[in-house]
Amino acid sequence: MTAIRILSTLAVMGAIREIAANYEAAAIEAAFAPTVAMLERLRGGEKPDIAILTARGIDDLIAETIIRFGTRTDIAKSFVGIAVKAGASKPDIGSLDAFKATLLSARAVAYSKIGASGIFFAGLLDRLGIAGAVKTVVVPTGFTAERLVTGEADLAVQQISELLMVPGIEVVGPLPPEIQTVAMFSAGQLSESAAATALIRHLASPAVAAVLQRTGLEPA
Repeated sequence: MTAIRILSTLAVMGAIREIAANYEAAAIEAAFAPTVAMLERLRGGEKPDIAILTARGIDDLIAETIIRFGTRTDIAKSFVGIAVKAGASKPDIGSLDAFKATLLSARAVAYSKIGASGIFFAGLLDRLGIAGAVKTVVVPTGFTAERLVTGEADLAVQQISELLMVPGIEVVGPLPPEIQTVAMFSAGQLSESAAATALIRHLASPAVAAVLQRTGLEPA
């Protein structure tokens, strides 16, 4: 049986791994990286059966005729959150003022350089007028919460689903509602494989809702 190949953003890594381990219709091989990195690979000619990226990333690749028209399928919604090292006191992020104060008092805040959450957070610091006052650790790629475990930062910002991928941390919660951003992650099909089409339908079905929620996501 030929495996279905997926290139996926990191935000749905936990969910896709769990789904793949229990999917009986076909074998699944998945590789994970931030959306920006996956866009480069796909534009460079890599041809998986399925790509899972931000909805905008999928739409852009459809417009570029890399992903097949009409195959975009929304899978999951994700929210940006804050984490601390396990056992550390959880700061107040329940209001915008409390959130700003928490950032300003932090020894260092880790965020992603090329991930959707990191790009959003860098812009948020500018909009809040505190970009120059918050001490940051910019993570080139991967999971920002790893910097909590190493002691390089005492706060990490990323999609909640990505924060949960790192052992030894605790999620404080999502950003305050007035500054929260909701990311939609979608699948798109590159091959004409019927097995890939069936898998995309499965990813968007109620059957995987519990897996999405358990890994820090919400069904689309």
